[in-house]
Amino acid sequence: MTALQDLKYSQWFRGADVDGDGFITQHDVRRMSERYINARESTPDAETVRRLTEGMDQFWSNVIAPMDQDGDGKVDVREMTAGFKSVLTDRALYPQQIAPVTNCFFDLVDLNADGKIDQAEFQQMFDAVAAVPGEDCAAVFAALDLDGSGGLDRDEFHQALEEFFYGNDPDAPANHIFGKVIT
Repeated sequence: MTALQDLKYSQWFRGADVDGDGFITQHDVRRMSERYINARESTPDAETVRRLTEGMDQFWSNVIAPMDQDGDGKVDVREMTAGFKSVLTDRALYPQQIAPVTNCFFDLVDLNADGKIDQAEFQQMFDAVAAVPGEDCAAVFAALDLDGSGGLDRDEFHQALEEFFYGNDPDAPANHIFGKVIT
C-alpha cells in the first residue's frame, strides 16, 4: 500500500464515519446507504433499497468487520488502513469486494434512471452524501467522464471506484471522488 492509498482511504473513512465518533460501525455503514436514499428527491423502489441494504451488510461483513482487530465491534482509521492493506490487494477481486455495492449506488445516483449519471446527479449525490464541494465535484466528474458524453455510464463509474480503492496513480481523477485528496 502506498502513501496515496493511505490518504484516499483516510478520506473515505471520514465520509464513512457518519456519526463522526472516530469509528466505523455497522450502523455507520447502514447510514451511508440511508444518506444516498435520503439525498434523492423521491424514494427508490423497494427492490433497490433491499439490494443496497443487503449489499451494505455484505460490505460490512466481508470487508469492514474483519478489520476489527480488537473485537470491539468498531473499526478505527488505523484498523481500517491495516485491513485495506490486507483485503484490497488484488484488483481482480473488485467484482466480489466492491462491485455489488457500486451497482446499488449507481442505481441510486442515477436519479432519472436513464443508465447514466449526469453532472447534476453526480453533484447532488456527492455533495449531499460526501460533502464534496461543487467545484471539486465538477472537476472530478469531467475527468471521470472518459468518453466525454456528459454522463458516467456504469462502466465508467465502476472504473472510477476500482481506481479509487486499488489504484496508485497520483494523477487519477478517481482519487478525489470522495473529496479532494491532498498529495
